[in-house]
Amino acid sequence: MTSTIDASEIEFVTSLAQKAGKLLLEYFQNGKLSLRRKQDHTLVTQADLAADEYIHTAIQKNFPNEFILSEELSPIISVTSSKGWIVNPLDGTTNFALGLHYWGVLINRIENGMPIFSVQYFPALDELYQAQLEEPSKLNQQVIHVEDATQDQKISFFSCCSRAHRKYEINLRYKTRNLGSAAYSLASVARGAARLAFDAQAKIWDIAGGWVLVPQAGGVIGSLNNVSPFPVKNDIDYSAQDYAVLAAASPLYFQEGLDKIHLKQP
Repeated sequence: MTSTIDASEIEFVTSLAQKAGKLLLEYFQNGKLSLRRKQDHTLVTQADLAADEYIHTAIQKNFPNEFILSEELSPIISVTSSKGWIVNPLDGTTNFALGLHYWGVLINRIENGMPIFSVQYFPALDELYQAQLEEPSKLNQQVIHVEDATQDQKISFFSCCSRAHRKYEINLRYKTRNLGSAAYSLASVARGAARLAFDAQAKIWDIAGGWVLVPQAGGVIGSLNNVSPFPVKNDIDYSAQDYAVLAAASPLYFQEGLDKIHLKQP
């Protein structure tokens, strides 16, 4: 896919993610949050809404004719623009509400329905992931790479969501970790920590960044059931769309995941 990536846009998004992260940190450190459950039973706090509003305002000011697909404010798009954004203002809301550190701000550039670059910032960990097509993925400005499949790495793990074992039969040989953030789970593959990552019910704003971050770090990402979230389409309520997404450090490990993760029979 041929895309034009403007360095100034990456700088803008990086700064925006860090500023939104600083805003969220103030809520996180204060510890006083009002919680409610959305229609899909996931949590939302005033911090999610404040960060989404902050990001929306900044993008609309700088890119007034482009669409924004986001978890809280605009889960449906009906546009003709070929360029836009997918935003998750707070991935890992439950972790955030419980005082755990695995949560982040996800801002992704979309062109012709596909992610072309991503900035994912995890403020409580001070980890900034950047990825763009045809460039190596980075963590805090340092190039990262998935686990080297030619080496027998002694320590690795399988990252999955809390719903994975309820909905799927999983027979993998690795230790399992539930990090509580779909984006951070995928980033753990990109940085060479996890060998495989699986989310049974991911939303498009959780995984848009990983769609660039993992491949540009040398890994593989795709849908377990061949239902791809991309390209983005008009008039779909993405808050009601779930995707079973698998990421792996190599095609061999990806196939292992396909072979050993199966939907449970009713």
